[in-house]
Amino acid sequence: MFLRKLRVERVDVLGQSQPCPVAWIDNFAMRNFTNDTVFDDTLPVADGLLEAGFRVPVEQLQAAMEDWFRRKGYLKPGERLQVSE
Repeated sequence: MFLRKLRVERVDVLGQSQPCPVAWIDNFAMRNFTNDTVFDDTLPVADGLLEAGFRVPVEQLQAAMEDWFRRKGYLKPGERLQVSE
């Protein structure tokens, strides 16, 4: 549907990464707490994969998703989120 393919990964304290479960990504997409319409152009596809429109700023998306994942308890202390094209 969208032309941009984004990779969403959880990076642990040792620097090892693994794809975020699609359920996490879907939770963010469906219950977006930011009320920022720029994130309306996102579609969870699979573990670690998110399709997005060209108006979605990756850095802003990463910050918002990381904040949401921390609030939900998905990311443990010392872990971080990495979103890349």
